[in-house]
Amino acid sequence: MNNSVSNKRKRKVTNIRFDKKVVIVTGAGGGLGRAYALEFAKRGASIVVNDLGGTGNGEGSNSAAADKVVDEIKEFGGQAVANYDSVENGESIVKTAIDNYGRVDVLINNAGILRDASFAKMQDSDWDLIYRVHVDGAYKVTKAAWPYMQKQSFGRIIFTTSAAGIYGNFGQANYSSAKSALTGLGRTLAIEGGRKNILSNIIAPIAGSRLTETIWPEEVLKATSPNFVVPLVVKLCAQDSTENGSLIEVGAGWFSKLRYQRSQGLALGTKKTISAEQVAQQWNKICDFTDADVADSIVDTFNAVSKYVGIDLLNAKK
Repeated sequence: MNNSVSNKRKRKVTNIRFDKKVVIVTGAGGGLGRAYALEFAKRGASIVVNDLGGTGNGEGSNSAAADKVVDEIKEFGGQAVANYDSVENGESIVKTAIDNYGRVDVLINNAGILRDASFAKMQDSDWDLIYRVHVDGAYKVTKAAWPYMQKQSFGRIIFTTSAAGIYGNFGQANYSSAKSALTGLGRTLAIEGGRKNILSNIIAPIAGSRLTETIWPEEVLKATSPNFVVPLVVKLCAQDSTENGSLIEVGAGWFSKLRYQRSQGLALGTKKTISAEQVAQQWNKICDFTDADVADSIVDTFNAVSKYVGIDLLNAKK
């Protein structure tokens, strides 16, 4: 999926700057969002600090959080403007960028809430609100920014998934599935936007926040400071970045790119009826990851199947 150039040697890099660039950060009133906003501003960007100012479970609103971050940025001479809209009103957030700065170059989809409950106890409202904020919100803001990025042939978009979105987690069926959806959205936009130099990547941060500060010990909170996540996002959003469609875990000074793998599998052919018993009998082979292949795209899947059935599924003519 990614378009990055493999290079085992350390690259020589210049200071990454964002002068004359406009960065929208959703959920920027605290935690990761605040850290992103401050760092991009220090590197020359004009920032739209978006934050509804609600509680961790998505209730209420308050302008104080966004205003405070804007004040912090202005104190060191940076440029920033506050926006208090819900991410469901993505057009209004992007309009703030256009009205104040005339463009949008970087979008960091960071806003999020939690409504944890076991699946048996989960209410429809818990499910719906998580999807409205995480999935619909990211869609709405990105959709509004997309035409401007297309017009200028430049854009950098960050989607925020989580370990729960990758692996699942007890009590987070709503959150896990929403975060997983963002991986699909980010990888698809990487395909659609790459030709216009609009690069989309997905990060899974491990970072302390207002949602964790009451349950994590001080030592863990220090190790998982948002400041250890920010460098990755700055790198991915740089002018000369080529990384696209990647999923990266990050936290506590640790950075790791994830990929999918496919076992060699089992080919029973298409000439005869296949029974469930045959599949069960060969289950260990289906699940054997010895000599596994990297699975990076839909094309890879079709090619893998074609190899075993002897039919070119992609180019067969009617």
